[in-house]
Amino acid sequence: MTKSENGRRRERQDAHWIEWLTGIVSALLVAALLGWLGWEALMRPTTPPDLSIHVVSTQPSSGGYRVAFDISNAGTTTAAAVTVIGRLIKDGQVIEESPVVFDYVAAQSKTQGAIFFRNDPAASEMVMRPAGYTSP
Repeated sequence: MTKSENGRRRERQDAHWIEWLTGIVSALLVAALLGWLGWEALMRPTTPPDLSIHVVSTQPSSGGYRVAFDISNAGTTTAAAVTVIGRLIKDGQVIEESPVVFDYVAAQSKTQGAIFFRNDPAASEMVMRPAGYTSP
């Protein structure tokens, strides 16, 4: 806020109460966030990646069949270079195998992907599983 003295304007030296309130609330929020992050870092148990796959849909595509799926990581550690293998099995024999690699699957998260098969997955047994990962 400005004051006028002899036709001149100058800025007030003392802060308005709303500035103080904003500063205090912001400082409390930053302190609470840092406290929460510290608590999580110290108290959360570290568990290895726990990957699971859920098939969402199977659709015909121009090159065969597209199988969309979700991959979830229930662990508290991120998995990198996650390889998922999809297999079509008929009469106990693998008739087709198709892999896909994810750059990473973050801790306690879910992401989507798809695998393409030349053969119809409905005509055989489809098995999808995570085959491996690396630590980032």
